[in-house]
Amino acid sequence: MDRGLPDDLTVDAAVALAVRAPSVHNSQPWRWRIGDRTVHLYADPGRHLTETDPDGRDLLMSCGAALHHLRVGFAALGWRAQVHRLPNPAEPDHLAAVELHRHEPAPEEIELAAAIPRRRTDRRRHSSWPVPAEHIELMARRAAHEGTLLRRADGTARYHLARAIFEAARQHAADPAYRTELAAWSGRRASSEGVPSRNAPAPDPTPGALPGRPFADPRLTQPEGARGEDDETVLIVLGTTSDDRMSRLRAGEATSAALLTATALGLASCPLTEPLEIAGTRETVRDKVSEGTYPQMVLRIGWAPINADPLPATPRRDLADVLEPLGLS
Repeated sequence: MDRGLPDDLTVDAAVALAVRAPSVHNSQPWRWRIGDRTVHLYADPGRHLTETDPDGRDLLMSCGAALHHLRVGFAALGWRAQVHRLPNPAEPDHLAAVELHRHEPAPEEIELAAAIPRRRTDRRRHSSWPVPAEHIELMARRAAHEGTLLRRADGTARYHLARAIFEAARQHAADPAYRTELAAWSGRRASSEGVPSRNAPAPDPTPGALPGRPFADPRLTQPEGARGEDDETVLIVLGTTSDDRMSRLRAGEATSAALLTATALGLASCPLTEPLEIAGTRETVRDKVSEGTYPQMVLRIGWAPINADPLPATPRRDLADVLEPLGLS
């Protein structure tokens, strides 16, 4: 990049943090292009999971999470990101153009950047320790800074959300095309994408336990002594007042902010998009849980059991596969 802007090593370091973002089935549906004075984020339509994500909402959310990871990474490295979202209506896959300015990192930015390599999607049971209300409030404040409302689902709202999760799982189980796509993107052992066997537990047989996706060849064991009936999982819904592409992109940024905050606090976390991938169950969540806002993400938050083994990182594609100079195809 030009003098006065980050050097190539700094850009590579920030993008390497950005691609650690969570994405639907670890599909990593993004491309990055580097201009003389800007970094550009593009959606990769070839990685759109059409059976899981028919309207492309998960794809946009995944890219939004990567965009927030990029902002956090640059901030910790001494550069403030000025983001122009959806800058070119004639090029819908061009999701963001990022200008960079010198910046003194704040402690919060360093903390969130340090959480990026440690964040994992943990699909295992949680412990019986309650999550303090102030932790959820901090996540809500940071999500609000990204233009997204974060609400904890308690009482009747939690009941309706759990029913929507069960119903979505039932409908997906009856859909052969969905099951085929899920199997193709999971159970991998030597791949740079998809959900590896080592990161996926078998379905939890505990009565009343929320269903997880039935990934292929699950090999992640539950911690010894962790019981489903003692699980103090908190369910959180992130919603937006509109449901356009901008709202979905920003909700992805808010998802990143919430997940990195949870990681920095020592919490285990897991995105749950399944009940929002089917129109009927998403409408139920909107009516009964998110108080009229458009639900964009459900998060499962809690404390990992004290004897839970550390989770390995899920694989990522090489930077060379996702990063290129602007103007190349």
